[in-house]
Amino acid sequence: MIPEEAPAADSRLVRVVGIWGLAASIVNITVGGGIFRLPAFVAGQLGSAAPIAYLVCAVAMGLIVLCFAEAGSRVALTGGPYAYVEVAFGSLAGFLSGVLLWAVGTLALAAVATLFADAVGALVPALGGPAARAAVLVATFALLSAVNVRGVRQGTAVNVVFTIAKLLPLLLLLVAGAFAVKAGNLAWHGAPSGGQVARTSVLLIFAFAGIETALVPSGEVRDVARTIPRAIALAMIGITLLYIGLHLVSQGLLGDALATSSTPLADAAAVALGPAGRAMMLAGAAVSMFGYVGGMTLAVPRALFALGRDGFLPRQLAAVHPRWHTPWVAIVVQGVIVCILAVTSGFEKLAILANLSTLLLYAGCCLAAWELRRRDVRAGGIPFRVPAAGVVPFLALAAIAYMVTSVKPLEWAVVAGVLAAAALIYFAARAARR
Repeated sequence: MIPEEAPAADSRLVRVVGIWGLAASIVNITVGGGIFRLPAFVAGQLGSAAPIAYLVCAVAMGLIVLCFAEAGSRVALTGGPYAYVEVAFGSLAGFLSGVLLWAVGTLALAAVATLFADAVGALVPALGGPAARAAVLVATFALLSAVNVRGVRQGTAVNVVFTIAKLLPLLLLLVAGAFAVKAGNLAWHGAPSGGQVARTSVLLIFAFAGIETALVPSGEVRDVARTIPRAIALAMIGITLLYIGLHLVSQGLLGDALATSSTPLADAAAVALGPAGRAMMLAGAAVSMFGYVGGMTLAVPRALFALGRDGFLPRQLAAVHPRWHTPWVAIVVQGVIVCILAVTSGFEKLAILANLSTLLLYAGCCLAAWELRRRDVRAGGIPFRVPAAGVVPFLALAAIAYMVTSVKPLEWAVVAGVLAAAALIYFAARAARR
């Protein structure tokens, strides 16, 4: 929940992030580990008709980000999505959105960690067994937690180092692979059902998610009414073109083998560039995933710290290390939670739960955009006006509703349980304060 002094606190922040800086941040967070694995899943569900799911996700995300753009141009507080929801609907809705934001980060972090362990196993076969895979995950989170406990500067440095080269192998595959594509591999063999597209899209949205995290530092964005809409547009157009291009190249190179590949982009690179290309892509995937895991290990524990600081969770979570001045208890607890999830669960299950949480958060932001416009809330300057402003939020909600029709009852129950527990915590904390 955003405290009453948040505007005063935000006023002490320096607004230095411009259009290109924010667009780069969205791309950096969005292009994580999912794209290295998801082309195989999408091809297994829809075959050569897989680009339909990418287009469905792109259209849905286009509608959703229009709502984000308007809400972000009206609310300049740090907190991003949950700040928009709280300003629009009050403290309880904002708190639940904050919990969803933490759940999204936790589940997505665990999901990408499983892919990182798989990439390490592909590079070093001796580390591919279940026990070795668990050891890799434990060692990874122990290392990253220790680095982040030592200081935010060290954590940020690790994140920068491991994300600098994220896009290079992907762009190389896109360019080199385009010259080796076999047109016959792209031929359709029938249209998929609406249910298949919905189920595939609700998992594929994992590769498009990330804007909700990138917009959290809105209190440090310059001229939000202009910067946020333009940065979102630049980033999402680039990401959509990159993803569709990579899938078409992979499908064109591998054909039916794409659906059964555990390392689809690496196998496509092997066809286009030989064994060296496969090794390069596996290494690039491992670097990209490690960079994502490192960045999220830096960011996500701060949500636990804030909940402890505000009295919603045990105060011990807000403990700050006396020497390194970091929220060390929150970092360690977050690392243990994510490590357990990654060791005990597979990518698809974690990604579906992360995506359901994400889509519910997106739905809240779409409603918030409508409410903020209705009340004409302004952060300074002329807010971004969504084309067909009265219709877009509800079209976005319809797209979200379509995708979640494929979510299974158990998956709904898990997310509903988290929200119910969060509501109980909220009311208990409020009663204790009174």
